[in-house]
Parts: sequence; C-alpha cells; structure tokens
Amino acid sequence: MENRFNLVDEPWIPVADVGRAGLRQIFTHPEYRSLGGNPVQKIALMKLLLAIAQAAVTPEDDREWKALGAEGLSRRCAEYLEKWHDRFYLYGERPFLQMPAIAAAALQSYGAVLPEVSTGNTTVLSQTQVQRPLDDADKAVLLVSLMGFALAGKKTDNSITLTPSYQGKRNDKGKPSSSKPGPSVAHMGLLHNYFLGDAIQQTLWLNLLTSRQIEQTNIFSHGIGGAPWELMPVGEDCPVAQRLKQSLMGRLVPLCRFCLLADEGLHYSEGLTHASHKEGVTDPTVAVNNSGKEPKALWVNPEKRPWRELTSLLGFIGHEQIQGFQSRQISAGLDRARDSTATFAIWSGGLRVSSNAGEQYASGSDDFVESTIWLHSDMLGDSWFAQLKAEMNALNELAKGLYGRVIGFYKELSVDAKNSGGKLAAQATHLFWQLCERNFQALVDSCDPNEQGRLQRQRLRKRFAGNIQQAYDQYCPKETARQLDAWAKCRPSNSKYLKQEA
Repeated sequence: MENRFNLVDEPWIPVADVGRAGLRQIFTHPEYRSLGGNPVQKIALMKLLLAIAQAAVTPEDDREWKALGAEGLSRRCAEYLEKWHDRFYLYGERPFLQMPAIAAAALQSYGAVLPEVSTGNTTVLSQTQVQRPLDDADKAVLLVSLMGFALAGKKTDNSITLTPSYQGKRNDKGKPSSSKPGPSVAHMGLLHNYFLGDAIQQTLWLNLLTSRQIEQTNIFSHGIGGAPWELMPVGEDCPVAQRLKQSLMGRLVPLCRFCLLADEGLHYSEGLTHASHKEGVTDPTVAVNNSGKEPKALWVNPEKRPWRELTSLLGFIGHEQIQGFQSRQISAGLDRARDSTATFAIWSGGLRVSSNAGEQYASGSDDFVESTIWLHSDMLGDSWFAQLKAEMNALNELAKGLYGRVIGFYKELSVDAKNSGGKLAAQATHLFWQLCERNFQALVDSCDPNEQGRLQRQRLRKRFAGNIQQAYDQYCPKETARQLDAWAKCRPSNSKYLKQEA
C-alpha cells in the first residue's frame, strides 16, 4: 500500500483556538495553549504525546527533568519525530498503531465504536448522536482513542487470533468471547488526572516522568519500555506484547484493540489484555485508594463533578496519602510543578459508562465530565490545604442539610419521602453543587491564610448559602397554604455556616 497521511505532517490533533495540528506543529509551536476535543480524546492524545516524549527523552531524576525544561523536551521530541517519521503513516505498509494481519476480522462501522453515536436500534436524541462520515484526521483521533478507551462487548471479531494457542479471546465453551474494556476506561469509566501548564509544551513537561519515578512505582517490571510504533507486536501474547503489558509505554498506548482502517469502517478485534487496578497495575493518571482490603479506583461520576475530588487528590499535602485516593501522576509531580511554575492546573476528566451482560455503552445519566482547577504555587502548603478541606467539609454539610430539608418538606405534605421526595431531594442537592461549581475556583484562590483571603471566603459563604436557598425554593414550592406552611417549617437555616470563622 502507498504510504500516506503522515501524522507528523498532516493536521489531525484538535488544538484549542487553533483547529487541527500535526505532531511536528505541537512540538514547534510553543504558543499552542491546550488540546481540544472531548475528555476521552484529550486523555488519549495526551497519553500519546507523553509516550512520544518518554520515548524521545526520559530524565534520570528531577534534576535532569528541570534542566531539560519544556523547550528542551519539545526540541528532543521534534528530533525524535524526524528520526521515526516513516512509522507515523496512517496508511501504508506499516500503518500507525494498526495490525494488517487483522484484515481477516469482520468490518465494523466507525459509528459503532464511538460511544456518543447512536447505531443499530438505539434512539437518536440529538444531532450529535447521528453517525457521520469521518475524514482521515477524525479516523486518526478515533484510532488513538480506541487504544485505551475501547468499550467492552461483542462488536469485536474475536474469532481471529494472531498468537497461536492464545485462549484469551475464547469463552469456556471455546467460542469467541466478548471483548474486555480498555484499561483506560475499565468497568465504569476511570477518572484521569494530570497537570496543565500555560501551553501544551509546558503541560507535557510537567507530566513527564523520570526513570526514578517510574522505578518507584514498583508496577512496571520493564520500566519505560519501547514505543509500539517502533516495534509493533505480532499477536495478542507475543514477546513484544508481553513487554508492553509490563511497561509504562504499554499503559500510555495500551493497544487493547487490533484495528485496520478501511474506507467504510475498520477491521476490529481484541488486542492486548492489561492488568487492572485490582491487580495493582494502573495508569499513573488514575487515582486509586489502597487503604482497604482491595484497591478501589476513583470512577467518573456525572453527579459528582471532578472538582469535588480535589481535596482527595491532594490529600498527601496534609500527610493523609495512606487514607485516600492517590494519583501517581499528581503526587509525583506536584512539588516540582510548584517549584518550577507560578501557576498550574489540575485537569480531571473521563467518560462514565454502563454495562449489561458484558456489553458497555453510554446511556441514561452517563456522560463525559471534566474540570480544570488552577493553583498558585506560592499558596500551596499545609495551611492552604487545611483551609480548603474545611471549606469543602462545610459545603458537604450544607448539601446534606439541604437534602434533609427537602425530604422534610415532602413529609409534611404526606408525600412518599423515600420515592418522590427522595428523588427531588437528590435533584435539589445536585442543583446546589452545580451552582457552587461556578465559584469553586474563587474558593480555591481564597484559601490563602491572610486577611484578604478571609474576607473573600466570607463573601463566598454568603453566595453558597444563597445557593442553598435557591435550590430549596426551586424544589419546594409555596403556592398553596399547606405548601407555604411546610416551606416555612423546613426552610434551611444557614446561620451557623455564616457565623463560622471562614
């Protein structure tokens, strides 16, 4: 086949305020601010760019990392791309991240592997769910996303096995099995977290792991490993595949699906099967709590936006890292980010999915979520974190109080509190958190232990107390005499919250 559409040269990566850019542009344009696309695309593309960065240059320790800098990293990545230019063709003899040997697998439509697109007998609720033709740039983004975020189910043709005697794609009866979820999504949709800088190049530098950090994880027996485009596996369990499954590179670009792009769809089968967080292996960007009997992952929850997990992710600041969720990406890089930049952000996001009989899909309340919280390096410390944690605890108490007040309102009206009243109380609480989200960045900025921060927190507490009243009023009407009596009796009192020293 003719080599064409080289990902180094052709524009395909969505970039905010720019449009699409090729890999070379990403590493030669320091003004590019951030990646575009939906949260899954952002995570998948970030992991690919980090894989290129780790393959180009992996510093030994933090001293070498700091000496490298964002500019030095970008220069080395650009040189790396020129060296391996012929391995980044989307089509050709060695198509990027694809397996020509899987051409015998059945052809699947592109819409069938996009979680936001309705295919088959699925109801179309909005124009965004309609299947549309994909150009080469769209296919490239989809291919990279499928490497880690492919959903489980029967859409893969698992009758094709490339490694002789491999039984991982067969069920107990010896027939082709349903595919497993990609390691970046797992059972319900993992929440991923990484640092954001002022530009893409700085973001990559802030998230670049050193050899020492990789060694300290004690989960990658093959260390960084080799980039898959340098040497692709020839099967599901060949020696190259085994090394990828035990290396950092294999988590950045998991190859959980074997694909081959075609004009009308893609040949699609299960690829490499990776260990899960329950087996002690995770992406560095995933947060896991290891304090219980078995590891627990932090899942995407559209009802609890990622910004509400900030105190959990930063728990190690308050010396609580044994108790809560930890993201190796965040814990390994916070100190050096604080020492190297005036401001940086923590980005969190992912996709919530449901499953039934081995089939994964996005439906009902499932959705993409993402949050970006900017932090000032000169503020970070024990006192700042303690204040932020106190404010979040106070907001949680407000939310619990609101839930109880709405339940009480409907009990006064002799409405089934567990069913109708409980659902409305949950909706009121959700509305309260939605209203608070618009002021959360201001709350983070106000936790500086000085007089100005204290005054700002007092103003914010009045606003948050107002959010409680707004949510209560919206879900507890007072149009009739009985309603008015119940409304007045159960109306939330925020005086204690407002009188507390902020």
